[in-house]
Amino acid sequence: MFRRWLIFPLLVLYVLHLGGVGFLGPDEPRYASIGREMSRSGDWITPRLDGEPWFEKPPLTYWLTATGHLAHLPDEWAARLPDVLLSVAFLVLFYVKAAREFSPRLATTATAILASSAGWMAYSFAALTDLPMTAALNAAILITLFETKPDRGPNRGWMAGAFLGFSILGKGLVPVVLFAPLLLIARGKRWRTIAAAVLVAAPWFVLCWLRNGNAFWDDLFWKQHVARFLTPNLEHVQPFWYYVPVLLAGLFPWTPLAPLLARRKIYDDVRVRLLAAWVVYGLVFFSAAKNKLPGYLLPLLPALAIVLAVALDKAPRKQWWLAACAACLIALPTAASLLPVALVSGLSRAPLAFAPFGLVFAAAALAVWWLARSGQTEIAALAVALAAALGVVYIKVSTFPQLEQTVSVRGFWRANQAAGAACVDNVSRAWQYGLNYYAGRALPECPSPDSGPRVVVRDRRLVVEPVR
Repeated sequence: MFRRWLIFPLLVLYVLHLGGVGFLGPDEPRYASIGREMSRSGDWITPRLDGEPWFEKPPLTYWLTATGHLAHLPDEWAARLPDVLLSVAFLVLFYVKAAREFSPRLATTATAILASSAGWMAYSFAALTDLPMTAALNAAILITLFETKPDRGPNRGWMAGAFLGFSILGKGLVPVVLFAPLLLIARGKRWRTIAAAVLVAAPWFVLCWLRNGNAFWDDLFWKQHVARFLTPNLEHVQPFWYYVPVLLAGLFPWTPLAPLLARRKIYDDVRVRLLAAWVVYGLVFFSAAKNKLPGYLLPLLPALAIVLAVALDKAPRKQWWLAACAACLIALPTAASLLPVALVSGLSRAPLAFAPFGLVFAAAALAVWWLARSGQTEIAALAVALAAALGVVYIKVSTFPQLEQTVSVRGFWRANQAAGAACVDNVSRAWQYGLNYYAGRALPECPSPDSGPRVVVRDRRLVVEPVR
């Protein structure tokens, strides 16, 4: 049975400071704008950005944000809270399925790894399309792989297909490609799975096509799927090996467990072989694409967490592996100090200076070592997760105020209400979408250098310049 007491701290951790910083990057304010517009217009079929149809992604994230606005939640809460709730709900399902298939002890370790990994926590906070798609897709995968009792067969196919359909509504055809190998082992249930996915996902695609014509398919399918995979047109081109360091960073602080994946013994179990093979398949698929973004790897983390938990369970000298994970957190305050500059100017331009506060996590590493050395491996893994959670609290409390002033547009907008009458001059698209969101409309580009008032960038900050 799921350890119910874990739900509350997970919710507190993920919800803490949920609105402590305004929307970050170009995607959060853009998706939030579309969701807000849906709630206001009542049109839940055609996504619109600043009044114009926008077909970059299917509507699941927009529907969730629109629902948040209909519930009268504040802007950031309306967009982010649905991801938090989906994340926690999936973690409960993840634990239950892993506990039934393996053991409660291994399920606890796997859930601790997933719930406290940097990649999972980051995307459980941000109002993006990656977490809803990942939660739905992995629910379909867990049901297909682990619901194997004969009396659950028909239900298993329909349930897996329904979740697959929701994942398609989250991010298009990518979940179909990722789920395709699972159809090979679904046996007689595969047609139920396919039928349920079509029944859930197809109505929106058909209705949106009928309302918007070929422009919908040209943008969503050809540009956002085919061109994104095959061409460098979308400006996210990275080398083939790009996802190796991204995956290791996404596992933080559990990255030291990665070498355990090379041990043959963990693959004696056919279930582990299936999960590991699927992770490799997904990694190769994403690496083959021309355009790469870190969030694309999020769907691989749940399966990888189970494989890592099995690897740790079978590893000798567990205390050293777990202590190494806790020791990684010593670097967390230093990484937090880099974050504001890195988000604005890139990691290479962020000044590196060791933050001594990180040394408090050395005590956590010693405690974890002692717990694992005493045979309490499950408690030791939870202690690593707790230390990581405290590190996240530190980041939210210490870094969010800086991000509010230097990265998010919200702080600037609250201090410069006159910017609502301004044009924008050579502002990056990350800030442009944020300005448009908080203004409630698209701010125009300045027609000439002497136009004003103007929103411009000076010393990596937004400022309002008056009329010359």
